[in-house]
Amino acid sequence: MKRYFWILSLIILTSCRFGDKEPEEIMEDARDPSEEITTYYFIRHAEKDTTDSKNKDPELTEAGLKRTQDWVKTFQDIDFDLIYSSDYKRTVNTAKPIAESKSKEVQFFNTEKLNDKDFQENTKNKTVLVVGHSDLNPEWVNYILGTKQYEDLDESVYGSLFIVTIHPDNSRTSQVLYFN
Repeated sequence: MKRYFWILSLIILTSCRFGDKEPEEIMEDARDPSEEITTYYFIRHAEKDTTDSKNKDPELTEAGLKRTQDWVKTFQDIDFDLIYSSDYKRTVNTAKPIAESKSKEVQFFNTEKLNDKDFQENTKNKTVLVVGHSDLNPEWVNYILGTKQYEDLDESVYGSLFIVTIHPDNSRTSQVLYFN
């Protein structure tokens, strides 16, 4: 949403005249209040190969590869500042096409230290995508919210999208969407 504000502002600035003020002065007067908002998008990795139950780090299936392209389309208008993934093939291979479409690098989070101080500092006031797992995403979202609002996802659910917003007054809101 931050980026939409700036694009709209630029359109207005280039199509209107505001007295004797320069564009920089106008922008200074109209600082975006959402600059202090942190928004997290949590998705689960796409469909994984479950044919070998002993394989703890499986690849994505054809359906999973298709889902990653669907996520690219879903997020085409979201300007992520950072993209995080756990260090597993299925999460990295879900995050990578999205990151490439945004000219971003995939960074890794520690699955044992969700939302640690470094992560909080690095993501403050940013728009962040996190590619995680059926149990980690709800746990992490609950941690950020400070309440147990969401349960672990069923293993068959791959199209979940949790959106968590930390507002300037430190209040927190969330929503979850499901894509087939």
